[in-house]
Amino acid sequence: MTPVPPPALFSADGMVGLIFLVMIGVTLFGGFIAATAERLVRALSGIVICFTGVAGFYYFLNSPFMAMMQILIYVGAICVTISFAIMLAAPEEKIKSSPSNMLSGPFGFMIAALIFGGMTALALTTEWQVNAKTASGSVREIGIHLLTTYSMIFELISIVLLIAIIGSIVIARGGRN
Repeated sequence: MTPVPPPALFSADGMVGLIFLVMIGVTLFGGFIAATAERLVRALSGIVICFTGVAGFYYFLNSPFMAMMQILIYVGAICVTISFAIMLAAPEEKIKSSPSNMLSGPFGFMIAALIFGGMTALALTTEWQVNAKTASGSVREIGIHLLTTYSMIFELISIVLLIAIIGSIVIARGGRN
């Protein structure tokens, strides 16, 4: 069996790979902004960019319904809720502190680089199989899977969301300092 040459950049397969790499870049860029921003509004902007990249992954994986739900729920509802929380929160004085934990300095960067290198090596050495059949991603198919195959996971997620709502009510009831 002869090895298959990599696709040219301007072929259909090459453009698919390029679009996938752009989605990876957008998601990582948004996550980097969210993790390193000093202001909450900028961190929220990073979260919006990251969630938009994840929606691009869903669309890329032939699930336009999940992509739209990602944009509507996470980019729309969650990020708007977080922005309201930022606006309603009392401004606090900024206290600059040096990293006191060993994991927050060069050691943490080294661990992250090792994990990234290991995952990259694993991704490059794995023989990826192409699925012959792709899901349609229709609302009907997702509904059937949610209520049959994944019903227990669906219920567990609803319990976790209920606990989060109760926790936020308890925190809000305490009031501000």
